[in-house]
Amino acid sequence: MELWIASSNTGKIKEFQTLLLTLPSVQIHTQNEISGFSSPEENGDSFIANARIKARALHAIKNKCWVIADDSGLEVTGLGGLPGIHSARYAGAKARDSENVAKLLKMMQIRNVSDRSAQFRAVIVAYSPSGEEFQYEGIMKGQISAKVAGIHGFGYDPVFIPEGQTQTLAELGPGYKNQHSHRALAFKNFLENLKSHL
Repeated sequence: MELWIASSNTGKIKEFQTLLLTLPSVQIHTQNEISGFSSPEENGDSFIANARIKARALHAIKNKCWVIADDSGLEVTGLGGLPGIHSARYAGAKARDSENVAKLLKMMQIRNVSDRSAQFRAVIVAYSPSGEEFQYEGIMKGQISAKVAGIHGFGYDPVFIPEGQTQTLAELGPGYKNQHSHRALAFKNFLENLKSHL
């Protein structure tokens, strides 16, 4: 069985590949393998809308395979849910992770945010070879640390401390993240469905 991932984010792809090790019969492919394919503009107003845009674009080409796309982001309570769907481009269209993190901490300082609670939200939209759509969601609650810490992961991992922990995701490392992250939770729900089709 072929599974195509509608993403060019190397961090996300690596997480998906690790989680799929339990299903060796599934062949993993990414949109990067398709010559001339470019990611569609993510102009949806929600995580589901953006994940659907990406999944549909790839499924239009790979319509005899399973296709998945995820959209995920960080929602900070003290910032009214921002950066939310704009997480990847919070500091600009081509901002690096470090720039997004710096803007987040700066905005929390400017607004004198006292409630540092936050959550990562991931939504996966999957299309089966028959074109049926499935949706899965995963949430990981936590809080924003006062400073950057850790070397693992990507995105906002260096400033996100999961509930019940004292270290950031970037300090806890991939072993913890692959078990407990928002994306891992959503993806595990998808895998349960995929297993029933093997």
